[in-house]
Amino acid sequence: MIENIYTIWLREMIKFTRARSRIISSLALPFFWLAIVGIGFGSSFKLPNMDYLQFFAPGIVGMVVLFTSIFSSISVLIERQFGFLKEILVAPVSRSSIVVGKALGSATITSITAFIMILIAFAMGILGISAGIFPALAAIILGSLCFSSIGLILAAKMRSMEGFHMVMTFLVMPIFFLSGALFPLQNSPQWMQIISYFNPLFYVVDALRLSLAGTSIFPLWIDLGILVIAAFMILLGAAKAFRTIV
Repeated sequence: MIENIYTIWLREMIKFTRARSRIISSLALPFFWLAIVGIGFGSSFKLPNMDYLQFFAPGIVGMVVLFTSIFSSISVLIERQFGFLKEILVAPVSRSSIVVGKALGSATITSITAFIMILIAFAMGILGISAGIFPALAAIILGSLCFSSIGLILAAKMRSMEGFHMVMTFLVMPIFFLSGALFPLQNSPQWMQIISYFNPLFYVVDALRLSLAGTSIFPLWIDLGILVIAAFMILLGAAKAFRTIV
């Protein structure tokens, strides 16, 4: 099983290295938000104990985690369209291995992209690089496992590329805006705070903000613990969804 997972992971990495433009495209929108939206908001949105860009930058890293990992599952639809998925499914490989391999591949790609975004924020003088980078990477990996698994569940149920994009767009925007990436959720209405507690990206952003900027709502162990549970449960759901693919 480990060998099968490694093979699927390796294939995802080979595809990634052969399409390096994916890094640029996945960083373009977050960089736009950081350089333009962040500066614009920072000029009018003041926080009592820190600069707004320091608050905002971990949220942009969370955006990279969300968009890169969840849209990586589009490869399932492409492989289904060209018949490669059927070849994998009829091979003597467990479908759980396929899911885990794809999720780990997505997590690796997302971690590389998010780390580059952190370096960009560091080069811009917004964030500092310290030992906090290690728990930040843990949050990035766990978050990408959550969202790549969500994408795999939807990709397993859908056949239309257009429908997949429509559902993804409808899904990712509420996830992003209810993560606390743009504004402190402590100041938001109670119902919004309650909804955000069921959002995995909220805990990714909270852990990133504590690790990279020194402020958070919850302790790090709570954020990472919830992400471990969420990643495990959603990954199980993706494995179950893949068992129904014909």
